[in-house]
Amino acid sequence: MHTSPLPLRILLLNPPHTAIGSRIPREHLPPLGLLSIGGPLLDAGHEVQLLDADIGPLPMHHIIEAVARFAPDVVMMGHSGSSSAHPTVIRIADALKRCLPGVWIVYGGVFPTYHWQDVLRGVPAIDCIVRGEGEHTTLQLVQAYAAGHDLRTVAGIALRVDDVPTSTGDAKMIVDLDAYRIGWELIDHDRYSYWGGRKAVVVQFSRGCPYLCSYCGQRGFWTRWRHRDPVLLAKELARLHREHGVQLINFADELPTGSRKAWKAFLKALIAENVPLGLVGSTRAGDIVRDADILHLYRRAGVIRFLLGIESYEAATLAKIRKGADTTEDRHAIQLLRQHGILSMATYVVGFEEETDRDYWNSLRHLLRYDPDQIQLLYVTPHRWTPYFNDVANRRVIERDQRNWDYKHQVLETRGVPPWRVFLWFKFIEAVMQLRPKALWRVLLQPDPELRHGMRWYTRMGRRVWPHEVFGFLRNVLRMRPSITVAGFWGGSDQLPEEALAKPQRQRRPIALQVVTAAPASATLDAGIPAPGSIRSERHQ
Repeated sequence: MHTSPLPLRILLLNPPHTAIGSRIPREHLPPLGLLSIGGPLLDAGHEVQLLDADIGPLPMHHIIEAVARFAPDVVMMGHSGSSSAHPTVIRIADALKRCLPGVWIVYGGVFPTYHWQDVLRGVPAIDCIVRGEGEHTTLQLVQAYAAGHDLRTVAGIALRVDDVPTSTGDAKMIVDLDAYRIGWELIDHDRYSYWGGRKAVVVQFSRGCPYLCSYCGQRGFWTRWRHRDPVLLAKELARLHREHGVQLINFADELPTGSRKAWKAFLKALIAENVPLGLVGSTRAGDIVRDADILHLYRRAGVIRFLLGIESYEAATLAKIRKGADTTEDRHAIQLLRQHGILSMATYVVGFEEETDRDYWNSLRHLLRYDPDQIQLLYVTPHRWTPYFNDVANRRVIERDQRNWDYKHQVLETRGVPPWRVFLWFKFIEAVMQLRPKALWRVLLQPDPELRHGMRWYTRMGRRVWPHEVFGFLRNVLRMRPSITVAGFWGGSDQLPEEALAKPQRQRRPIALQVVTAAPASATLDAGIPAPGSIRSERHQ
């Protein structure tokens, strides 16, 4: 057992990601999950550095050289797109152990949280896994490791005991999201931008989601929806602008608007700070419709764009995946956002069912009726920790390279339409949506300069991404042969142990009628880490 005195030298390593979304835009966002564990470690007196190898990206030999120069006691790795980043994490861990055999490697995020047994069996270089939210667990783990204590006393981790992968149980859910600060001092803000060169950061107002969408792992990973103190977060964002020149805030949470009261309080607090920030994020169409009377506050606070998960045009599919929404509400939300000068991005997912050419045609017609400002098409990607996994366990996989499980590559076979034709439909729908007259008008002649900038930036990204997607597909199409089922690829479902975190115990208060009140509602190494679940907890890369 390691017995070095405090402080430890700890390196937080954000691995390079292979996804087109990471490589092509030439812009990067800070790795919020690693910064979220960095703050508590710094406050505990440890020497902490961040190596963001996703910028560049850094080649393997440069990563190893940079780690060796710092000579850490502990290396911690995680990524918001953890499933597709996992093969890269393995390569880095193996290389580090060969170069620095004494370094202790800790891994966290959505993928290792649920695949901890597979990881510990198959990757000897990884010593320990942090499961679920990372701030409290990581701090307890590092303190125990530095003091030479038995790590099995630390809840929320997985490690080998006599060469057998062993979990220490669920970590406690963090109720007070303001109890641990983000280590912003670990980054150079000048290196991070979004939205066309605007200095940017990623934050979370909330964690979790109360909805039960079958393809999403948010509910299992975060356990319960909680939010930060609205006023404290507004002050933090204002400080980032005043001290570091931050201009753009990207919300990593799936449902920042989950509480109308809390979200309204945040908007008012940010307006009161009087800082020129732009806000982008994602939410549910239902919350936009609910907030029709306060959308003017959204705009005054700086909201530029909200991403809305449309997912499908068929009511039967929406019911099957337990989306809890309807197409009328989705369309109304887009109209409301436009009326208040806020861009809408609609995500639309193909591959839920065994689709036909007619289904793709109907999807295009449906999206044209919606008339969103921006569109993002995704391929459904099954993960074993979601209920959706069981629905598709017997469907066949055509993409066996895990690095391509990034929602922009077709993973599941659609027997009625071959992969090449699915790809053509995918790109045809994108092209029609982006080149239709209304979209071109918004790109070229939109009177609002802020919205015009957003539309033109997104169009430039599309022009850069398209050739890479087309050439990548042509390069890989010949090897896209269905050869194994989803269950055969991943093994059994991991959905039964649904929660990654232990729920806080309810407290009974000795008042009249014995009313039971829940503990107050309020990052992982991988996140936010958000990431992030299938389409949701790992979507934003």
